[in-house]
Amino acid sequence: MEKNVRPADIDLIYIATPWSLHAPMAVYAMNQGKHVCIEVPAAKTLDECWQLVETSERTKKHCIILENCCYDFFELLTLNMSRQGLLGEIVHGEGAYNHDLLNSNFKKGGYYEMWRLKENMRNGNLYPTHGLGPVAQVLDINRGDRMDYLVATSTNDFSMGAKAKELAATDDFYKEYANKTYRGNMNVTTIRTEKGKTIMLQHDVSSPNIYSRIFKISGTKGSVIKYPDPERIAFGDEKWISEEEFKKIQEQYQPPIIKRVGELAKQVGGHGGMDFLMDWRTIDCLRNGLPVDMDVYDAALWSAIAPLSEQSVANRSKSIDIPDFTGGSWKTNKPVDISLAKGGNTKVKL
Repeated sequence: MEKNVRPADIDLIYIATPWSLHAPMAVYAMNQGKHVCIEVPAAKTLDECWQLVETSERTKKHCIILENCCYDFFELLTLNMSRQGLLGEIVHGEGAYNHDLLNSNFKKGGYYEMWRLKENMRNGNLYPTHGLGPVAQVLDINRGDRMDYLVATSTNDFSMGAKAKELAATDDFYKEYANKTYRGNMNVTTIRTEKGKTIMLQHDVSSPNIYSRIFKISGTKGSVIKYPDPERIAFGDEKWISEEEFKKIQEQYQPPIIKRVGELAKQVGGHGGMDFLMDWRTIDCLRNGLPVDMDVYDAALWSAIAPLSEQSVANRSKSIDIPDFTGGSWKTNKPVDISLAKGGNTKVKL
């Protein structure tokens, strides 16, 4: 790659490559004076997480993790509800990435040089951010609280090794994968925060699951859950509120960003519109000098759960300390309300 190439007409580099290239490409781009948006996970190792933080701080360039699930409609509604106190003190959150990718991971040409399959030879929660991101925002992680330590446990592998051997029996292409060790079907990672809150994460891509990110938030006055549909809210008495009550709350606590561009997002699409909302909000922040919703400290922390969970699994579910990438600033950092849309100068034409 040619050194010191800094085209003046490029402000932002969007990185959507295999995982192993995310951090190196982001570090290079920031060193060239460019802001970066990185697909998830932003980094694979703790060293890479620290590289992102140190490079962003030194170059003063944004390093944004592209966690689109933070912009899904019910997640944004829940964030607004929690920020306005409707759920009381938030005490627990749950998230997941349970998605049947067994055949996809073994499909020839499905991923360049089978890189996604090779990633699953690591054993831990390798893809934590879809479930974790929205929960971390509701809990004000890095902005009033921090993740303290985690414990992770994985089942044995009951699917991937067997699939590799089955395919290798009739196709020589798969022989190199037939005797590899793969991650367990299900990984469960539990996180405790400095303020005594808890987070439970699941990750399973080799069992015949119905797709689920779970998304459960429990507070002292109420709770919400998503998956299986429909989304539900409860305020006690072991009852979900009625559909009519749900619509009233939805109208009252509808985030401004949804009121403004929600219908446009649904028209444009991209995972139901949340991809559009993420991109629109990112541009809105950059154009108007606003703090970005998911900064480099979020990118490093959320991504670090993967290697830290691997450490815990490899050590009989030993508790593992989680680094404070903010250097103590979590104590005074203020929450960024991604549900707003204060910029006002971001326009999109279809």
